[in-house]
Amino acid sequence: MLLAHPVILRNLVERHEALTVLNAQRGTDEAKQELDDVAYMLCVATGTSDIDAARVAATYRLPGARVHDDSVLTC
Repeated sequence: MLLAHPVILRNLVERHEALTVLNAQRGTDEAKQELDDVAYMLCVATGTSDIDAARVAATYRLPGARVHDDSVLTC
């Protein structure tokens, strides 16, 4: 599966968050359409079919999202 570039994912997540905060669902037809379009693009970019799963997947794939293991292995 092809993965979207982290910058694309970050922009889509930020746009979705902004539209959600602005409550685009209750706004104009254009705002609703933009929210639907961003949700669709985020789902396509992450290979998911649900916006909640898409946001989790996108966030996980962004740089710095993974936990780094600093433990020292002893033999």
